[in-house]
Parts: sequence; C-alpha cells; structure tokens
Amino acid sequence: MFQTAVLASGSKGNCTLIRTENTSILVDAGLSGKRIFNAMEQLHLHKEKVCGLIISHEHGDHIKGAGVVCRKLKIPLYIMRTTHLSMEDRLGKLPEGVVYYQSGKSFSIGDIDVDPFVASHDVDCCNFTFQQQNSDKKLGLATDLGFSSRLMLQKMKGVNTLILESNHDEKLLLEGPYPWELKQRVKSRHGHLSNNQAVEVVRKIIHDDLQTIILAHLSEINNMPELAHDTMKQYLQDAKHNCRIVVSSQDEPTRIIDI
Repeated sequence: MFQTAVLASGSKGNCTLIRTENTSILVDAGLSGKRIFNAMEQLHLHKEKVCGLIISHEHGDHIKGAGVVCRKLKIPLYIMRTTHLSMEDRLGKLPEGVVYYQSGKSFSIGDIDVDPFVASHDVDCCNFTFQQQNSDKKLGLATDLGFSSRLMLQKMKGVNTLILESNHDEKLLLEGPYPWELKQRVKSRHGHLSNNQAVEVVRKIIHDDLQTIILAHLSEINNMPELAHDTMKQYLQDAKHNCRIVVSSQDEPTRIIDI
C-alpha cells in the first residue's frame, strides 16, 4: 500500500497526507489542527498513525497548524534550519523536537524515502519526491514554484502520481482585483505556476506509467477548478494519454489515491 490524499490546498491552507501500511506522514499544516484532523476523519484516516510532519517553507498557508499538530500527535517536525529560524516563535513548544533536513539530501521517515529539492519561490522552499522502500512507485509534490527548473523536471521524471501546482489562469490574474505588484509576484519566476505552465511541466515529464495528476494550490480569485481541469484534460487528450486528473480543493479533501 502506497497512497496519498490532499487534505486541503490553496492560499488559505495546504496539507497532504502520504501513507504506507506502516508509516503515515503529513506535508505542511497550513490550516488549523482541527480542520486537518476533521479532513482525516472524513477519509477514515487514523491520526494516531502519523509519525512526522514535513514543512516545505515558512508561509502561513503551510505552517499555521504545525505546532498544534506536532503537539497533539506527539510527532517530530521535519524542517529546514532557515525555515525553522524564521518561524520558531509561531510554532510554540515542540515536545518531540525538530529534525533539520537539507535540500538535495534524502532522508527517511519509517519506510518512506523523502527527496527534498529546492523550489523557485520567494523564500527558502522545497519540493519533494516520496518513494516507498522496496517499491518502484514514486510520488512527486511540486507547488509554490515560479517556473519548472531543470532540477524539478529531472526529479519528477518517472513519478507515478504527481501533485502539481496549477495556481492561476493567466487572463483571470491579469484582469482580476489583485494590485499590480501582487500580480507581478504571482506570475514571476518566484511566484506560482499557471494552468498553462502546469501543462508544460506534464508535457516534459509525461510517460506511460504516470497514472494520476492532482492539480493543487488553485487560487480562489484567479482560477476556477473547471478551468484548471479542462486545460490539463485538453493536453492529455491531444497527447492520447489516459492519465487521471484530480483537482484538489481548499475546503474538501481529495479521495485517497493509490500511488
């Protein structure tokens, strides 16, 4: 068993669960502990089985509930040193301690191997691949990145399931209510991937064993789920690839997905 579920994704909070038969981990905790636990209960996931929380970067929509989750579940926090220093006062006491990881250096939690690598965001930030030990199945998670670097594309080649940012529709962003400075940040090389940029990522890494694409971190202001879905669907149809598309939500978890 190697599975994932996006418990929430968007500018108001992000959290993803990954599990094997023996290990469950969370990636980011950008909403309240109560909402995270409620999402897990909705999917009949046992929070007592979670044995670690990984934080990708310091923004509030990725760390809001981190301290509460670690204290409630009595689990360690896995985090980059620079990120920890920038958010230590927002975490509170962590009885199970902190484990520092570095981009470019793999580590393991239980029987899940984690490979963090640098993402092109406006703070220190990592994307990840996850692999169950003694298995060839691999999950990629890439959100909060302004462009698809060669490193990112290299890491994502061969993944069976891909959680990929599809943050905004370019037209909606440019014509929307954001101030110009924020629009520039979102569409910059340190911002967020658009629907069309998400398609370009998939175009460059697509292979026969890519089974599921989970579109994530959609903007509620500058995107619509059907736009993100249809943009990716059109490409996959043109490429004659039967990959499943799942659009994650800010308010509801995805179903549990086999990696």
